[in-house]
Amino acid sequence: MAQSKSFSGRDMGIDLGTANTLVYVRGKGVVLNEPSVVAVNAVDGSVLSVGTEAKETIGRTPSSIVAVRPLRDGVIADFEIAERMMRHFIKKVVGNRLFFRPRVVVCVPSGITGVERRAVIEAASQAGARQVHLIEEPMAAAIGAGLPVSEPTGCMVVDIGGGTTEVAVISLGGIVTARSVRTAGDAMDAAITSYVKKKFALAIGERTAEEIKMSIGSASPTGSWTAAGLASLAKQLEKNDGLEEVGGDPEETQGLLPPDRFTIRGRDQVSGLPKTLELTADEIRHALTEPVDAIVMAVRQTLDETPPELAGDIMDRGIVLTGGGALLRGLDIRLSRELDIPVIVADDPLDCVAVGTGRCIEDFAALRTVLDAQPNRLLGAGRL
Repeated sequence: MAQSKSFSGRDMGIDLGTANTLVYVRGKGVVLNEPSVVAVNAVDGSVLSVGTEAKETIGRTPSSIVAVRPLRDGVIADFEIAERMMRHFIKKVVGNRLFFRPRVVVCVPSGITGVERRAVIEAASQAGARQVHLIEEPMAAAIGAGLPVSEPTGCMVVDIGGGTTEVAVISLGGIVTARSVRTAGDAMDAAITSYVKKKFALAIGERTAEEIKMSIGSASPTGSWTAAGLASLAKQLEKNDGLEEVGGDPEETQGLLPPDRFTIRGRDQVSGLPKTLELTADEIRHALTEPVDAIVMAVRQTLDETPPELAGDIMDRGIVLTGGGALLRGLDIRLSRELDIPVIVADDPLDCVAVGTGRCIEDFAALRTVLDAQPNRLLGAGRL
């Protein structure tokens, strides 16, 4: 009987993110990390490529090919494309064993509607899952970061993904209060694109904006590299150019200031011709003011809604940052200064949600209470 309730070796956890999708397989860890992008033939609707290959087509496709992001603000915006994307990733992990239908745990943002929850379950089922469980992203992030979510003490996690920032206070295996805001990595990229367009009349693509953010973006003028940040950034970029420039070893470069200039190419909106431009870190920090302020405000408001006893625990333990946005240099410093609370960037923040989902698979009996949990929030918390 116990075996029938446990997860088998091929069952998986899926971090279905706006920017990237990660898949965790029991006993193997994270086996897939690809962009949540699908290249579609605009004429007949056929899928041409998915994931990494599809992302490379963004901004470079003819009119007959459209690069689609099926998730927006952490929820499914295009059901059919989301289902086809999930089917592709599941098949890529499972292989051609079409008879095998895995049980799946999927992350969802906190505070999503019942309709949005059902859409995720239906999409995963249509993609090949025989049983689908949901876990809220901040809970998965906290588990993946190693926080004691089942203990009677409060801990706070801020998961900054592509479409949403999830802020939650967790105690006794449940989310006490949470806030989900539609300001995260994508909003930062959009802010950089808008700034460059308005100030320099230069049009750039989202891939260029992301490179700018990762290279010279920061939330504080005193922001510096950390060992965890460097290691995760190197993994995200899938190259070591930046590390080699500052010494190669992340441990040796910890605390060093990042480069303060970055050269980009775009299209001059006046002449219509290609143009090269050098940007400074100060300019990009200014460009990121609005999205960073929104994240700080979300954390502050969540703390305001936290019961006093749990707030005291958070003062002692600190706030843990996860997600790709946690790699924005100086964000931990900015939050700590604004809130007067210690702030720590989790080890390998990019994988925390996927790893937390995977741990629910690995130890289903102990963590099953956090799956499919219905929202039980303090008044005032919610999705903005």
